[in-house]
Amino acid sequence: MTTATETQGTVVNAEAQPNLAVEAPVTPSVSPVASPMGTGAMPATAGGGSYPPAAAEPTLVAPEGIRFDFNDGCRVRLPARESGTWRVRLQDLDSGNVLFESDNKGAQINSSKRWYVRFRIEIWSIDEGQAPRLVLTHDHDLHNRNVLIQFPIGTLGDTLSWFGYCDRFAKKHPTCRVTVALSGLIIPLLKQSYPNLTLVTHAEAHEQRLAERVYATYSMGLFFDDGACDRQPIDFRHVGLGRTAGYILGVDPSDAPPTLSLPDESRPIAERYVCIAVQATSGAKYWNNPNGWREVIGFLKENGYRVICIDQKPVHGTGLMWMHIPHGAEDMTGISLAEAARYLRHCDFFVGLSSGLAWLAWAAGAKVVLISGFSLPSTEFENPYRVINWHTCNGCWSDPKLRFDHHDFLWCPRHANTPRQFECTRLITAEHVKRTIRSIPSFGADGAAGTATVLRFRS
Repeated sequence: MTTATETQGTVVNAEAQPNLAVEAPVTPSVSPVASPMGTGAMPATAGGGSYPPAAAEPTLVAPEGIRFDFNDGCRVRLPARESGTWRVRLQDLDSGNVLFESDNKGAQINSSKRWYVRFRIEIWSIDEGQAPRLVLTHDHDLHNRNVLIQFPIGTLGDTLSWFGYCDRFAKKHPTCRVTVALSGLIIPLLKQSYPNLTLVTHAEAHEQRLAERVYATYSMGLFFDDGACDRQPIDFRHVGLGRTAGYILGVDPSDAPPTLSLPDESRPIAERYVCIAVQATSGAKYWNNPNGWREVIGFLKENGYRVICIDQKPVHGTGLMWMHIPHGAEDMTGISLAEAARYLRHCDFFVGLSSGLAWLAWAAGAKVVLISGFSLPSTEFENPYRVINWHTCNGCWSDPKLRFDHHDFLWCPRHANTPRQFECTRLITAEHVKRTIRSIPSFGADGAAGTATVLRFRS
């Protein structure tokens, strides 16, 4: 059992104020509640944070002016008392552990753990010379409740990797009403496939004053500096980028690819084709072998495939490091996410990096040849076509001892400014990638070899 001075909760003395009704208006300011970052830098919301914050006051009212909810962990607000004290206890219903207990004369209490926990709240009133009087017992129960799951905006791969766990959560708690707040660019790809979920943008959640009406909120993210695991039950680098969402939401953490619903499901190209994506948000994610893409594209074309590049940009980089669309690839850069997903749905396979388009390919049902050395295979989805060179330095992004710097495009924490910089992908050979491609059962089948290749380049 912990005391008020220990780490399982936070107690702050509260000033006396009148009781508030459930519908009392609260105007939330947008400010950070954490610093989760995806594999790419995320633009902040209007006030500088990754998520809209919880309502300023807990949303549920209990007897004697007590308020509570589960919108940033377990939150309890006890009004100030001139005589007598409150005793509050938080317990984990599943483990049986008492997580926090305090005697106080009025306090705002917030559990340290902000992921899915079935809390029990018990509150007693203690008056001098009298036995403690039980005022409230409440067990966390999502039946017929409003629940918000919120994603940081600005990342494609992270959102797609996490979204399937929201569906699992809703199915585990079928009587609760689940709203998911995420990027408006991604909602059209998912909305029709998930009628059991309400999808909104952060702005819409703010406009609808959603924070004031929900019983519980769970925030998805990659919490790099959460050594105490307050935002995640286990460091995401131990379990993988996507699977961390399963742990945060308390559902099966095995891979959960989302189901995409596209406005146009038709095949975009009659001939057999392969999609590629060569761009990324960090130099460490690039395939830095100087001849790799040229050799692989030549190999694919020799085997009768058209090669379609679906990156957002034909050129990307910073300073002295730039990646151009590879020679021989057809330029379809800049197409919409929905159109990229359509190409991926019908391609023979996709060749790319540990980036958002690899996760889009996975969601679209494509076979994914994923080339990466800065992340370990456990970072991404299970994949028989994952390419990594175990003879070089590797896995820096997956190492909890190394803090990924989203602002340093040349981040290479072990070998920066040495001849070994980016050796994790520079020493992945084209032959290694070609051998992996050859292992795809459908590769070269149906007379693909020798088919005429038609090149279409954008001006």
